[in-house]
Amino acid sequence: MAKLQLATRIDERVKKALTEVCRRRGLKMNHFIESAIIDKLEELEDLEDLSQIRQEKTRPLSEVLEELGLGGDLSR
Repeated sequence: MAKLQLATRIDERVKKALTEVCRRRGLKMNHFIESAIIDKLEELEDLEDLSQIRQEKTRPLSEVLEELGLGGDLSR
C-alpha cells in the first residue's frame, strides 16, 4: 500500500506528550498516529452502525426463544 504524507498543526503540549509517550514505550510516532486515526475511524463507523441498529424493529426475547423451539418461559 502506498504511503502518503499528512501535515497538520497540533497544540505544542499534545506534541510533547506524544513524543514522550512514544519515547518511553519505544514506539514509532508514525505508527502510533496511524493506529490512533484507524481506531477513531472504526469508532465513528461503529457509532453509525449503532444508530442504524437502534432504528431496527425489535422483538421480545421470549418470542425469539419460542421461535427457536426453546420455549418462551425464562423463569426456568
